[in-house]
Amino acid sequence: MQVKNKSYARFAWGVLGYTILVILWGAFVRASFSGDGCGQHWPTCQGTLIPVPESSKTLVELTHRLSSGVAFLLVLGMWLWALRIYPKGHRVRFGAGLAMAFMVVETLAGAALVLFQWVAEDISLGRAIAMPVHLLLTLLLLAALTMHAHWASGGPPVRVRGQGPVGFALLLMLGAYGLLAASGAVTALGDTLFKAPSLLEGIRQDFSPTAHFLVRLRVFHPLIALSTGVYLLLVAGLVSLLRPHPNVRRFASLVVGLFALQLGVGVVNLLLLAPVWMQLVHLLIADLIWILMILLVLAAFSEGVPRVEARGEAEMRQAHRGKGGATLMDYVALTKPRVISLLLFTALAALFAAAGGWPGWKPLLAVLLGGYFAAGAANAINMVIDRDIDALMPRTARRPTVTERISSRQALYFALFLELASFLILLWGGGLLSAMLALAGLVFYVLVYTLWLKRRTWRNIVIGGAAGAFPPLVGWAAATGELAPLAWVLFLVIFFWTPVHFWALALLIKDEYARAGVPMLPVVHGARVTAVQIALYAVLTTLLSLIPLTLGEAGILYALGAGVLNAVLLARAFALFLRPEERPRARSLYLYSLGYLAALFLLVTLDRTLIA
Repeated sequence: MQVKNKSYARFAWGVLGYTILVILWGAFVRASFSGDGCGQHWPTCQGTLIPVPESSKTLVELTHRLSSGVAFLLVLGMWLWALRIYPKGHRVRFGAGLAMAFMVVETLAGAALVLFQWVAEDISLGRAIAMPVHLLLTLLLLAALTMHAHWASGGPPVRVRGQGPVGFALLLMLGAYGLLAASGAVTALGDTLFKAPSLLEGIRQDFSPTAHFLVRLRVFHPLIALSTGVYLLLVAGLVSLLRPHPNVRRFASLVVGLFALQLGVGVVNLLLLAPVWMQLVHLLIADLIWILMILLVLAAFSEGVPRVEARGEAEMRQAHRGKGGATLMDYVALTKPRVISLLLFTALAALFAAAGGWPGWKPLLAVLLGGYFAAGAANAINMVIDRDIDALMPRTARRPTVTERISSRQALYFALFLELASFLILLWGGGLLSAMLALAGLVFYVLVYTLWLKRRTWRNIVIGGAAGAFPPLVGWAAATGELAPLAWVLFLVIFFWTPVHFWALALLIKDEYARAGVPMLPVVHGARVTAVQIALYAVLTTLLSLIPLTLGEAGILYALGAGVLNAVLLARAFALFLRPEERPRARSLYLYSLGYLAALFLLVTLDRTLIA
């Protein structure tokens, strides 16, 4: 039943806004070392209910307690009002009750900080645990208040069950942001208690083995922020595609845009050595992002919002009834193992090259499994998005998403599982940087290439091909925990090699692309222009492959081998340039380009391991 009270709705949003102000003032209490302003007393202050403040610390803490008490009364009044004007079982009633419950828990958590003296200049492990827990409870309170205000404003009911992979992805997004918020709480505590005199000194402290654990934990927050941001991009893109509704797209765009702003604010906060006012700005934006995330979830889960991945599933189940479900090989086909093999080889080659020899079983297994799972997840999502054009091309018409042996829902579940497994495996064996880079490669492939460029411009492979250049970065980071200049050179070699390789293939199947309406270069500008572009990129690839020699990162073995490989590459590209309409020349270049890249990376590895 739809019941809407405008006065109540305005009050609900007002309570949410006031609660945010209370949260910000609580952060000021922590940043100004005023948490012990009332001593070890709660709910009284200095042993009395309303003392005469004898110091600024007491005034700050007392003000926070009074403002928190007002917030408690506002939520209580809102709950009682909801019980009065909304019928039993109404979602606004539920939201108000949930907000009241979290307000009680949040109040008790704040009391625990005072009673256990996890305030002011305390540097104990207990405080390091209590602070992120306190912040997570705050996020749950904001979530309840946001849901309640949304429903009070006439927001439609939501359906949690049956959301499939979209629901899983969104809930994982909330969990990832909660982890980011928890790491931010620890970082803010470290910045407050161990303020660095300069940026360089702060970085030195972060990596010092003798520094306090709160200082050494600060280094993880930027990497977690980047990883979360990359995943947010993926979720925003997929949810906008699979829940095509204006509200979903609007909130997805706002979440991504505000998170990008937050990353910039985080950098400024770091450069300014985390002044109190900047910490408050950072926290305010973090709370707003969380609120927008909740609104995004509510919009995606709302009744009546179309669910693209669920279309035709009943018909598919009926068609395959009695024929047996998808086989293991169908799921393997989703990952495109033949495509992955070369990418995985470049990651492993970079792993050995960075380690200068045997990297150890742990990073090897992490790159092998984590790298495969990340690339496989990207390919599975690609098959879901492109199933309409795949059905029009003989080369891809037998993919399991086209034949519907695997539904879009099942494929997305499979892809999300692979990506989660990839991130955890690489985090375990290769480190957070390696895991983040693998995730970034997936997101670049899905969002930039598949969703944005592939159907819009012939430059799709020029820009989107960067996704295939991430594996060497993943392997290098897994071995060393950082990215050396040579790792970026390997990235660029693959980036400029990709048009040579892919356009040679596109010349062979340009009729298929034309039938599917995909604007690949041979379709848009013909074979002659394509051959010219291939030749230019072959020259650029050759020049980039020589940079390791100029950097002193490769020796005579690499020089001789690369010279031969590049000579053949240029010769075949030039032969195609002379006669671009001859398919055997395009096929010869395409097949050779596969061996060229594998051999070049093998040379890098052998040169740095055997000779070194």
